[in-house]
Amino acid sequence: MVPGETLTAKADLLRDWGYDAIAVFQPLETWGAAARDELFALEARTGIRPVEFVLVDDVYGNAMSADPELRARCRDMYRETAEVCAELGAVTEIEFEYGAQDPLPLFDPFQQLSPAQHDAFVAFYREVLGLVEGSEARVLLEPINRYESRYLNRVEDNLRIIEEVAHPNAGLLPDLFHMSIEEADPARSLRAAGDRIVHVHLGDSNRLLPGHGHLDWPAVFDALHDVGYSGYLNLECSTEGDPAVSLPATADRLRKLVER
Repeated sequence: MVPGETLTAKADLLRDWGYDAIAVFQPLETWGAAARDELFALEARTGIRPVEFVLVDDVYGNAMSADPELRARCRDMYRETAEVCAELGAVTEIEFEYGAQDPLPLFDPFQQLSPAQHDAFVAFYREVLGLVEGSEARVLLEPINRYESRYLNRVEDNLRIIEEVAHPNAGLLPDLFHMSIEEADPARSLRAAGDRIVHVHLGDSNRLLPGHGHLDWPAVFDALHDVGYSGYLNLECSTEGDPAVSLPATADRLRKLVER
């Protein structure tokens, strides 16, 4: 979303455009000592705090794959991500699966995990949570829409697993774009999640910047206020046009929504 050749350059722009923090989606192929050093020094150098960290690669979203090699590679990447977050004090997320669905589940929404799938996913979630236990890091579940995951599409499905693991480093990461597809009333679902909300992804119904789709953003912010949410709000959407124009304007719009 943000122009710049380096993470530091991106952070400098964000600071100037009215932002406080950044979510870092780091390609696995470029992850190494230099990238790590830049990440851990980012806040001191720029004032922008890295609050979410995810390693990304073609294997992402395959932690529960039937292919043992693919599953192992994905899980190793998730484990390394969690270990980085434990040092950084950042959040990350895992999903049962992630990727474009083929065939599209147009008329079969809200598929449920089998007992075996459920138990296997809970066991892996607990394993990753164990890597951040005792730190400020959190490993979150993000409800993903039906076109990118067959399972755990709704807030309520993810809350059941979060309640089952009952771990202090667990929590929910609601994404308003996904919620605009799967939740009948996003604001009501946020209220139902309550204090289990740890981090929030913002994107409008068309995955453009907030205010460029048909989501009711005042209602969303009212719900977050009502549940006492005080964490970060992370834009995960298209900038639609010149980011030097759209991102400062969005920062101003979001601050007004928070302050109201």
